[in-house]
Amino acid sequence: MQSGADLIPVGAWVPGRQPPAFSRADLVKAIERVREPVHVVREGAGGRLGLGFGGSLAAPGQAGALPLMATLPALYPEWLGDRGFCEAHGVRFPYIAGEMANGIASAAMVIAMGKAHMLGFFGAGGLLPARIEREVVSIREALGPLPWGANLIHAPHEPAIEDATTDIFLRHGVRNVCASAYMDLTPSVVRYAVSGLTVDTRGQVRRVNHLFAKISRPEVARRFLMPAPAAMLQALVAQGKITALEAELATRVPLAEDITVEGDSGGHTDNRPLVALLPTIQKLAAEIAAQQGYTRPIRVGAAGGLGAPGSVAAAFSLGAAYVLTGSVNQASVEAGISTQAKEMLTQADIADVIMAPAADMFELGVKLQVLRRGTMFAVRAQKLYDLYSAYPSLDAIPAEERANLERTIFRAPLDEIWQQTRRFFEERDPHEVERAETDPKHKMALVCRWYLGKSSRWAIDGDTPRRPDYQVWCGPAMGAFNQWVKGSFLEPLASRTVEQIARNLMEGAAVITRAQQLRSYGVAVPPEAFDFRPRPLG
Repeated sequence: MQSGADLIPVGAWVPGRQPPAFSRADLVKAIERVREPVHVVREGAGGRLGLGFGGSLAAPGQAGALPLMATLPALYPEWLGDRGFCEAHGVRFPYIAGEMANGIASAAMVIAMGKAHMLGFFGAGGLLPARIEREVVSIREALGPLPWGANLIHAPHEPAIEDATTDIFLRHGVRNVCASAYMDLTPSVVRYAVSGLTVDTRGQVRRVNHLFAKISRPEVARRFLMPAPAAMLQALVAQGKITALEAELATRVPLAEDITVEGDSGGHTDNRPLVALLPTIQKLAAEIAAQQGYTRPIRVGAAGGLGAPGSVAAAFSLGAAYVLTGSVNQASVEAGISTQAKEMLTQADIADVIMAPAADMFELGVKLQVLRRGTMFAVRAQKLYDLYSAYPSLDAIPAEERANLERTIFRAPLDEIWQQTRRFFEERDPHEVERAETDPKHKMALVCRWYLGKSSRWAIDGDTPRRPDYQVWCGPAMGAFNQWVKGSFLEPLASRTVEQIARNLMEGAAVITRAQQLRSYGVAVPPEAFDFRPRPLG
């Protein structure tokens, strides 16, 4: 095995006006110059390795020439991922600001990302169709031809809302949609993906709608990597929702050509380590593409735990076509959540997260990851789920336990909470009320979901008396981000714009990638070269 001292020169190099960098401090500064070609040179025969810029190649033995060990080309943050991703979606950077539900990934966030030539997804999950449509129209008017997207979340209890949301996206020409929390395919997600499929003069299938599938399990990834199910396509044709041609063309392409592999993240998560999950899905995508004879590559991106440049660089080094961030954007200027909740997020450390029951899949026992520091939400939500599991109805809860619930969690009589819940579902989904009237267990679930749903709204609205009950979706990336930005211009909340967060993560990832490249060529890279410090970037 060769060490730096064993490397054989490939030529000689004469410095120009800038002397090469050999000292620890000079090496750190040189490594940050990623946009310039860099020469790895030796300080005399058997001397230490350093870095040079500019200058000129020379004949070995020429006066003033140094042994040239390697030359690395310029490295831009834009080039870290799959160039095809940027070309397919009309963006400059292989970076996405993800779709935090209930409008937390706000229209303002999506617009800011679009103007920075990056992709942002509006957090449509959990919102009613009327609100979604207003926000979609506002984003489209603000960005014009610039790329952007929105979220289509699996709603097993509210298929009508999922279908209405799809109608809005198709009606208003939303060309990028991220499907999240899906365990199985639905007619809505299939209809969006295959609508508008055409074939060009060369016989290639072209799509106007790009579906991004966010997954954390191979079996779910497979569903999106395969063509849409024939039976579902036939049913959509029979209903007049897609054409026969669209159904035929859909059998020749994957349902989604962008697969986002989600590791340990905020919100819905399987807590999978990204370094184990991403290669698994990449291999699966390659196998299915070969089996199906796809003519275009499937792009596999990475999400979950990406809160510092090193994490982003690691994702790209594993072959991620793009990266998607979530938790760190929730503590941004543009996030659609209260200042109080954002301030709580800025204080989080890596371990200040916990799993808690999810409102949308409460009865199934599904959990999501939330902020633990400064809130009692997770403990109280788990208490509700334990009671739901133990008793057949609200009336079966012992009187003392019921009084405690009304005093500490609901802060109102349960009968009053049920009336509020009833009015909510009469507007959103009357079938839920009908079922609850004949099924005490379901009524109990809806009342428990009142707290889980309200806790998120309290955090968004900044309901100060309810601050101990804030439900704030958050993964370990938030703590990593806070540690990284400490003492920098990005530490204050007012400076945390989504553009500066994105640019610094990508710039830092490029610097760390360059540092690792140089270390692999034998340069004694100082540890501080891997600690890129945030700075205003434009």
